[in-house]
Amino acid sequence: MKILVTGGAGYIGSILVPQLLSQGHEVIVVDNFMYHQSALLNCCHDSNLRIINGDARNEETLAGPLKTVEAILPLACLTGAPICAKDPLTAKSTNFEAIETLLKMRNKNQWIIFPTTNSGYGVGEKGKFCAEDTPLNPVSLYGKLKVKIEKILLKESNAITLRFATVFGVSPRMRLDLLVNDFTYRALNDRYLVLFEASFKRNYLHVRDAAAAFIFCLENFDSMKGEPYNVGLSDANLSKLELCQKIQKLIPNFYFTESPIGEDIDKRDYIVSNEKIERKGFRAKTSLEKGIEELIKGYQVIKRNQYSNI
Repeated sequence: MKILVTGGAGYIGSILVPQLLSQGHEVIVVDNFMYHQSALLNCCHDSNLRIINGDARNEETLAGPLKTVEAILPLACLTGAPICAKDPLTAKSTNFEAIETLLKMRNKNQWIIFPTTNSGYGVGEKGKFCAEDTPLNPVSLYGKLKVKIEKILLKESNAITLRFATVFGVSPRMRLDLLVNDFTYRALNDRYLVLFEASFKRNYLHVRDAAAAFIFCLENFDSMKGEPYNVGLSDANLSKLELCQKIQKLIPNFYFTESPIGEDIDKRDYIVSNEKIERKGFRAKTSLEKGIEELIKGYQVIKRNQYSNI
């Protein structure tokens, strides 16, 4: 297929694009390289790759690529609650209005596979798994924008949305602001961590499994279209305290404690069922433990000030 990937040099995109190319797809990447990343240099030898250094919000930038592609993967995004809170206007124009523009410009026969987030569940009921029919209750601007655009997408023809769990793992466009990546970095370098509201739970997903989910949707599009799907590790619905305990098994001199006062600005607290996409045949493969081992190796190479979304 010929595929447009906006934000293709980002955290997930820089894993996904090489995988798409390895399968013989033609890929057009639109990315403004706002983090000055060099993530796709290892793909530039591939004649099936075209890179456009431009803004995915710009209609003129999108017009040419949209005439030729069969599938659209809109990854361009201000990702995460902190950066969206810091710059709400850019968050709205990138995470919502740019997708509206794509929908307006695309041919209705073109497939769209859109990454949203299971943070849209906000605060779930204790002990009750959030499935795709669970009411959405986002608590951040990031979550609210994702939920709002997902509703529009699912009314369109030929669209799938993927409600990703909190992603972790090493990527060529690395991020250290993600929870597992952040906690592992602190465990390795600071050796201690103070937790706020340590019982709050969420689900997790390795970045390579996130990329694999897109490919799975491309291969099974007709049987999946028109639906949202939770995507995460079904054995990794963990509290922040439980996550630290897993990290401590691999970094034994890591000390953590819970503060009796103070609040976490991220109020998400839920557990998630991934049964729907698993019934279709997709299952995340990389365990949390394997991801932490990978991060420990990766942190021999990089330092925090190089890799942040804020």
